[in-house]
Amino acid sequence: MVELHATRWGPASGGIPKQLIVLCHGVGADGRDLIDLAPHWGAALPDAAFTAPDAPEPYDGAPMGRQWWSIGDRDPARMANGVAKARPLLDAFIDAELARLSLPADAYALMGFSQGAMMVLYAGLRRATPPRAILAYSGALVAPEQLADRTNSAPVLLVHGESDDVVPAFRSRDAATALRAAGVPVETVFTAGLGHSIDPHGLAKGAAILRTGFGL
Repeated sequence: MVELHATRWGPASGGIPKQLIVLCHGVGADGRDLIDLAPHWGAALPDAAFTAPDAPEPYDGAPMGRQWWSIGDRDPARMANGVAKARPLLDAFIDAELARLSLPADAYALMGFSQGAMMVLYAGLRRATPPRAILAYSGALVAPEQLADRTNSAPVLLVHGESDDVVPAFRSRDAATALRAAGVPVETVFTAGLGHSIDPHGLAKGAAILRTGFGL
């Protein structure tokens, strides 16, 4: 199995980690693209360790960057196959990071942006031990018809800019509808004028959800 490389940060307290937050990047980026979020959330979760894995494949649309699976063909069946193929790699990475930090199996949360959001929604809801929270920014729910396969109902936060021209905001609205119908607790933030990005309001809401998820 491919071993994912990662960029790491924290804990801000300088002490022994009590929580793990895994940050999953989008297409054409890598782990370094999201690790800059760690200091923002580290202020709210000073005992959390943050880790941002590089996706397993080189991005096939440019000479740089990584991808969880190819989006050259966005046929729903191919997208479902892609996320399912990448899932065991992320699962193994999460388990290895928890073991490395000597943390219990439930002491983690997942966050993703764009394709990374699709990844954490799919993988997170199928983990044997649920994450404390799943934060999905500017993403979508791949294979909503497969939600019956999920093994948990971890709380989900969906954040999306109304002016996103890469992944339209209706993808998160559709995700919220499908997840709620399946019994998954969902909160949403839709921000007028925001494109394919994360703004301070979305960051603040993410920090609040993480603190709640970890009982802080």
